[in-house]
Amino acid sequence: MTESHDNNTPLLNKIERYLQQRQALGGNLAYLEPVKVQHSSDATGDIVSREEISHDVTLQNLAISQQSEQQVNIPSNTPPTSFPPTSFPPTSFPPTSVPAIHPSNETLFAESSIPQKTAMATTPSTTVNPAWRDASSLTVLYNHIHTCLNCKLGATRTNFVFGVGNPNADLLVIGEAPGADEDAQGEPFVGRGGQLLTKILEAVNFSREEVYIANIIKCRPPENRRPEADEVEQCEPYLYKQIELIQPKLILALGLTAVNTLLKSKHTMGAIRGKTLEYRGIPLIATYHPAALLRNPEWKRATWEDIQLVRKMYDNLTGKTQ
Repeated sequence: MTESHDNNTPLLNKIERYLQQRQALGGNLAYLEPVKVQHSSDATGDIVSREEISHDVTLQNLAISQQSEQQVNIPSNTPPTSFPPTSFPPTSFPPTSVPAIHPSNETLFAESSIPQKTAMATTPSTTVNPAWRDASSLTVLYNHIHTCLNCKLGATRTNFVFGVGNPNADLLVIGEAPGADEDAQGEPFVGRGGQLLTKILEAVNFSREEVYIANIIKCRPPENRRPEADEVEQCEPYLYKQIELIQPKLILALGLTAVNTLLKSKHTMGAIRGKTLEYRGIPLIATYHPAALLRNPEWKRATWEDIQLVRKMYDNLTGKTQ
């Protein structure tokens, strides 16, 4: 027994030193199941016990464990690290910023504004901005009224024929209504009658750019028929607003429709041509419509006399000379 105990002394010393080191490092002591001592001979014939072999193996395992802990010192209270399932780092997206609904759009995005499947879209009876009466310029006026649908002509027109020329003109030329060419181009007096008007004006040294040209009616009547009373009633306020903004010194009215609409009269051309009339304090001269001259060339001489009167009156009112 004494010899066996003496033979195990070095091993026990090793274990004791290891356990002391282990405890100093804060490691846990491994529980070793007691092993029954049996003796056997190794290849050299020395007596080796299974207990010694077991202790050597345990020391080796503990040494490896100690070395691993020295390399990676992980606190005991650190939670286990979790890794994403893929080798790519998780993508981080910035939080989505949802813009606030502007107060003017609240009705637009309200549930009640979403049309139901059974709902039918309706066309408003008028698309004229009520602010047209307070327009401060011809451009503003046009923007307010060019989508007008106040009468049936709005549904058949191609273009709203507002007017053209110098917005500060001293001479305002007013016709009856747009024809086919005017409806197609959106400008008054561009067809055959308009080309004749340009020549008449140029004959007394007026250019189209110098004067302003407009019509009683802004939309073409079908088949170039005469405007009906309800159409004139809806459209003439726009012309009155144009006159107010332009403030001409002289008006040239072309044809009876223009004259009688402005003067609220039932004159004949023979009774009024060659005379100076008046519209709201503005001198007015009437003559034949250029389209009528194309059908009745014998009226051109009378028209030449009328346009000379216009030039003379214009020069007197403005102080300008030809």
